[in-house]
Amino acid sequence: MRYSNRLLPVLLISAGAIALSACGKKESTDAPPSRGATEVNGLKTPAAFADIENDEERAAAIFVEMNKVISHPRCANCHPKSGGPTQGDDMHPHEPPVVRGDGMGAAGMECITCHGQENVEFASMEGSIPGASPWHLPPESMGWQGSSAAEICTQIQNEELNGGRSLEDLVEHNSRDHLVNWAWHPGEGRTPAPGDQETFGALTAAWVEAGAGCPAG
Repeated sequence: MRYSNRLLPVLLISAGAIALSACGKKESTDAPPSRGATEVNGLKTPAAFADIENDEERAAAIFVEMNKVISHPRCANCHPKSGGPTQGDDMHPHEPPVVRGDGMGAAGMECITCHGQENVEFASMEGSIPGASPWHLPPESMGWQGSSAAEICTQIQNEELNGGRSLEDLVEHNSRDHLVNWAWHPGEGRTPAPGDQETFGALTAAWVEAGAGCPAG
């Protein structure tokens, strides 16, 4: 998120349990990539990996591509390993300082105090307050700021850490979750994640189909 620390308070950022959260609408409205396209807005599609015959190698390569979204500030800001969220492309500490609480912020200073159901542009200057519903943090068990692609790949498959989600649940989450979708519709003053939700979901499905293998550490 990019807006001045002097602007209106902005509370907790991003998605429940797993987001790959970084994320606006109840389901994706992005147009699907053209059949056979190998890249959409800087994110490769599954077609780009079709020539990798070995399933394990193909899965690992696909996850590296998925990580362009997962570790992008629009999502990683929402996945701190401890404490509150970060903000901006430089991922600086959230201002004003906030606490995680139960994921919705502290009593009397909940995320929804400032974050509504949609982005709100500032009236007299560049920038906006981000919004999507429900605006909240995932559990600390799904914090991955600073982790490698290999570490995140292992982490998000662990049902003890990811809120009990199966691989099929991850595909659904990445493909359709409206808070995940926010990463591509982050409002004025923020750089969207690469690609679109359609492509990200397709990559997740292709990764699972290839065996959900992870890149080397």
